[in-house]
Amino acid sequence: MQRYNTQFGKNGMVCSAHPFATLTGLKVLAAGGNAVDAAIAVAGTTGVVIPPMCGLGGDAFALVWNQNQRRIWGFGGSGVVPEKATLGYYRSLGHSMMPGDGILSVAVPGAVDVYFTMHKQFGTLPISYLWEDAVKYAGAGFPVTNELRHQIDASSDKIRKYPETAEIWMPGGRIPDTGESLVNRDLAASFEKVARDGPRVLYQGEIAERLVEYSQKNGGLFEGPEIASQATDVYDPLRTAYRSYEIFETAPPSQGLILLEEMNILEGFDLRSLGPDSPETIHLLVEAKRIAFADRNLYMGDPRSVKAPTDTLISKKYATRRRLNIDSAHTLGDIPEDSPYSVGDTTSFVVVDRWGNAVSFIHSLSNAFGSGVTIPDTGILLNNRAGRGFILKEGHPNCIAGGKKTMHTLNTFMVFRDGEPYLIANTPGGDGQPQHNMQMAVNVLDFGMDPQQAAEAPRWTHSPGTDPVSLGSPMTLAMEARFPEPTVEGLRARGHNVKTVGPWSAGGTFQLILVDRSRGIYLGGTDPRGEGLALGY
Repeated sequence: MQRYNTQFGKNGMVCSAHPFATLTGLKVLAAGGNAVDAAIAVAGTTGVVIPPMCGLGGDAFALVWNQNQRRIWGFGGSGVVPEKATLGYYRSLGHSMMPGDGILSVAVPGAVDVYFTMHKQFGTLPISYLWEDAVKYAGAGFPVTNELRHQIDASSDKIRKYPETAEIWMPGGRIPDTGESLVNRDLAASFEKVARDGPRVLYQGEIAERLVEYSQKNGGLFEGPEIASQATDVYDPLRTAYRSYEIFETAPPSQGLILLEEMNILEGFDLRSLGPDSPETIHLLVEAKRIAFADRNLYMGDPRSVKAPTDTLISKKYATRRRLNIDSAHTLGDIPEDSPYSVGDTTSFVVVDRWGNAVSFIHSLSNAFGSGVTIPDTGILLNNRAGRGFILKEGHPNCIAGGKKTMHTLNTFMVFRDGEPYLIANTPGGDGQPQHNMQMAVNVLDFGMDPQQAAEAPRWTHSPGTDPVSLGSPMTLAMEARFPEPTVEGLRARGHNVKTVGPWSAGGTFQLILVDRSRGIYLGGTDPRGEGLALGY
């Protein structure tokens, strides 16, 4: 029995990880805004009410389908590290791995420039209006949910290390109660400043100055020019065909190519005849995941400094070759280049409007509460993308270097059929994203599930992935307890190290919209593993 019902809409739909954010987006659509307007509004609200996951100090990636232009656009918003952030510098401090929090874990925030770049190209309503709810919730307060209380509790040691952060999220040194109202007036003022003065206030103005001042006082390396030079990448997304569909993904440094390589490999198997929960199907999906992740780890880095074979990795010819590495009776051995999976703290959402425009959007601070650092007097939490993503290994394509971007777990996708958007979808979850999105896509495209069925289907997570946090961990297949026992045993018989987890505990929180053109409606689903809401009108 499903936990939630599939939602329907005629004039638009928003699916996000928080009810307040979904309602913000619907308000904008009902006021005549388009999908990009609504997405920017949802991004603002989630940056307030889901503070561990995203915000003005984070990064963002998006795909936008513009119905008038008949074109899909990619937007990449990740930032560099300072010029002095070199391998030698971190080694001189005694680090063998990147620090996970503090100012030395921070990369330049890219999300704000993404918001404004998208708005300049497609927006119709002023950002001051789009962020009214964000300002209201930050300035007047919003109630703590069960999930937020859990996140604060789990991150309390990190939060306590940084007084500006603890003052906001652990008032009086305690974990707030569920339902308690939390206020971040400095963040409300920051949203108002950025809406009024534009992104340069964060990259060249008062907020940037405060970031540099904090950095210099606390052993950081930011000097200002690297912040001022932040610019969003605007591009044609990566793409591949899958059966009768076309799948679009975000380009490097996003690791969206993993999903495309996985789907190319799977295209050579008749999954439909095997069934969605069979050991044969899941074995093939896990092996496709394993191969694609290994290729990402071996070859990919900042595309400005690493010449990676992206086109080759997502080609049909390469998939045919890699498919030969799959043994239907037994799992592959360990792949040395692979590194362990670690859960990410991110949020994503999808939006469609009455005109047929669509947005698939994901933004993040990386780990929960990012670096732990809040820029003084701004309420803005900074990401720990550099600490989470870079490797301190000379010669590795993802080794840290001054002015470099790390390869990025964030990715988001759309599926087209007959040249029109068909499935707009995504999930957070660090290295879970490309493998959970693969499961979602197969469930919809091969097994005909509707969005809510796909969101609620039993899920698995295979580790390791790409995250350098726990290098050397053994490979594990974590399967939700709702899978049939014969499936679990069939995978063990194929050599998988299966670990059964709670019935809704394998990670990911899907948000997805399916476009039913024959009936002229949108179908929406949201993942019951989170606290999200899908609503159409």
